[in-house]
Amino acid sequence: VCFATSGPGATNLVTGIATAYMDSVPIVAITCNVNVPLLGKDSFQEIDIAGITTPITKHNFIVKDVTKLADTIRRAFRIAQKGRPGPVLVDIPKDITAAKTEYEFCKAEPIARVTDTIREEDLAKALAMIKAAEKPYIFVGGGAVISGASAELKEFVHKVDAPVCDSLMGKGAFDGTNDLYTGMLGMHGNYGPNIKNKDCDLIIAIGMRFDDRVTGNPERFGINAKVIHFEIDPSEINKIIYADVPVVGDVKRTLPLLTALVHENDHSAWIDEFRACYDVECEKIINRVTRPSSGPLRMGEVVDRVTCATRGDAVLVTDVGQHQMMAARYFKFNRPRSIITSGGLGTMGFGLPAAIGAKLAVPEREVCLFVGDGGFQMNIQELATVFQ
Repeated sequence: VCFATSGPGATNLVTGIATAYMDSVPIVAITCNVNVPLLGKDSFQEIDIAGITTPITKHNFIVKDVTKLADTIRRAFRIAQKGRPGPVLVDIPKDITAAKTEYEFCKAEPIARVTDTIREEDLAKALAMIKAAEKPYIFVGGGAVISGASAELKEFVHKVDAPVCDSLMGKGAFDGTNDLYTGMLGMHGNYGPNIKNKDCDLIIAIGMRFDDRVTGNPERFGINAKVIHFEIDPSEINKIIYADVPVVGDVKRTLPLLTALVHENDHSAWIDEFRACYDVECEKIINRVTRPSSGPLRMGEVVDRVTCATRGDAVLVTDVGQHQMMAARYFKFNRPRSIITSGGLGTMGFGLPAAIGAKLAVPEREVCLFVGDGGFQMNIQELATVFQ
């Protein structure tokens, strides 16, 4: 939840709201505005914040009647969290903040998971494709983290016995120390997931939107593979990569339904091909075997040392840039919700304030921030907040 005053206070939230929108983060932003009679008249510090944020929110409201304020706030929190999460803005004019009305308490209703879109025929088609596949490949995105489907994903992966890669936002959904984990996919990703992409005959995408940083040229992506796409947002189906079988719904519900149908497979030879790629990469980038005791450290080695020092259990926060990609590639996440980063929008300056928020949220966990000099300086005043 964040608050801002009218005019420039409200516009200062825009980049943060856009960052949340791109990464499906639930936020309720509450802004103030001029009195209702002054709206639309270019009053002092008046801005149409609802109009400005329409493309970067799931929904937004202008409350012009105090009797509707409580219900509007309730709706805002519900919309922000339901289905695919995202930001919602509530704009409250000054005279509405000063008005009075009778408040009636309403207990918050539980937010149901999206299951009404799940179809048995889609699951049956997906099962047939998994049975026929000789080189299946599982891609994990941020949706698996958001839905809390880490345990369900692990069971599914081991039954299919397929190599697993993830996107930047999908980090931690699958244990990075597991033998089936192969690294991050995409233009800044690990060697194996990218080089073997052309060899797989089945792609199982779980809670990911096939961002351009992952696919590159969509016409050459997974060129020899059929695609099963697990996704909660129907608008993401066939938007970039055609799905032979779309399974629409919350992956915490859809994955167990399919897992129950799948018989245990053995694709060990296919998985060994990825391990060979990763061994070559690590030898060149992080010297995990020799671990030199003198001389300069490379970026990948720094990240690897931090992983060892924190046993992979830290909350990793990054700003945006090369350090972000190196941290994502070589930090070994062993549980979900362990990376806080700006993925879709790539917002520099994100790191330091995000690290403060992470530490406030989980004070019992170690929080490690990787940041470059540019992003650090953009919000360097937050060192005063750290001190306070």
